[in-house]
Amino acid sequence: MTDTAASAPRVADPRQWGSRTGRRGRMLGLLGCGVVLAVPFALLVVRLTGLDAGTPLAVPVVLFPYTAVLSVLVLGTMLAVPALRSRWAVTVVALLTAAQVALLVPRFVPHQRHVPAAAAELRVATLNADVGGADPRALVRLVQAERIDVLAVQQLPSAGVAALAEAGLGTLLPHHELHPEYDSSIYSRIPLSHGGPLHADTAWPQTTADVTVGGRTVRLVAVHTYYPLGDAKRWTRDMTALTSVARRSGPDTVFLGDFNASLDHAPMRELLASGLTDTHAELGHGWARTWPAGKSLVPPLVQLDHVLHGSGLVGVSVGERTVPGTDHRAVVAELALLPARERAG
Repeated sequence: MTDTAASAPRVADPRQWGSRTGRRGRMLGLLGCGVVLAVPFALLVVRLTGLDAGTPLAVPVVLFPYTAVLSVLVLGTMLAVPALRSRWAVTVVALLTAAQVALLVPRFVPHQRHVPAAAAELRVATLNADVGGADPRALVRLVQAERIDVLAVQQLPSAGVAALAEAGLGTLLPHHELHPEYDSSIYSRIPLSHGGPLHADTAWPQTTADVTVGGRTVRLVAVHTYYPLGDAKRWTRDMTALTSVARRSGPDTVFLGDFNASLDHAPMRELLASGLTDTHAELGHGWARTWPAGKSLVPPLVQLDHVLHGSGLVGVSVGERTVPGTDHRAVVAELALLPARERAG
C-alpha cells in the first residue's frame, strides 16, 4: 500500500494580486492619457504641416492653443501620479508639450520696438456687425470713447448704414467709403481718397481707401473673407488673394477686419509672412478672443478679427470691446507711423 500525501491548496500571494492590479491600472491610466492626447497630437501635425489650408481641418485647428493647455495638464498629472511615471511616456508627452509651447510663445512676447515721441498716430477699429445686428448707438459710443480715426465694418447692409447715420456716426466720422453690396465699409475722421473695391480674387470685393497721416499716405483694406466652415477652399483662395495684394503693398498699409482666421491657420501665417504684423501678437496679447460673443452662452473662444499693419507702422495698444447685437467683439488698435530709418527690415 502506497501512502499518498494530500497536496495543500495553493493560495495566491496577495502581493502578487496587488502587483497585477497595479500594472493593469497603470496601463489603463497610460492608455487614457494617450487617448486624451490624440487630438493635441493631430492638431500639432496639422499646425506644423499646414494641412488646414483648403481642407475641413481649418475648423478644428483654431483650438490649437486649448490643446496645448490640455497637454500641459496631462503632463502635470503624469508627473504627480507615481503610477503614471513611465519614463518613455513622460518623455513623449513632454516633447509634444514643448513643441506646442514653442509655437505659441512668440505671440505672448512683445516686440521691442521704439516709438518716437513725435510719431503720428492712427487709431483704428474693426467690427463685424452681424448683418446690421450691432447696436448702432453702442458702436457710436465706442467710436467716441476710443477716439477712433478709422472704422472698418463688415456685414453692414444698407439698413445698418442708415441706422449708424441716424445714431450720429457721421458727426464723428464724416468721411466714408460705403459698400454694403460688397460686405465691408470704411468710416473715417480723416478725408479718404482712392476708395473702392479691391481688385483681387475674393468671394466678395474688399473695400479699400487711403488716408493721409503725418504727411504719409496709409492704405486701408477692410477685410471680410469667406469662412472655412462653409467652403475651406474658397476661404483659402481669399487669404491667398489678400497675401498677393499685401506683397505688392508698401510699408504704410493696414489690413483690418474679419479674416475668419486665427494665427494658427497656415493661410494667415502666409499673409503675415508677406510683410504684415498682427498687432495683438506684436504687443504680446497672444490669446485674444473675438468670437463667438454676445449671442450665446459660450464665451469668446478664438480670434477671427485682426488689425494687421505693414513695417511702416508699429502697434502702440490693442484691445477688444463688446458691442451688443453682434457675435463678434470689436478690435481697437492704436498705430504709430515710424520714420523710415526705424522701420522693420
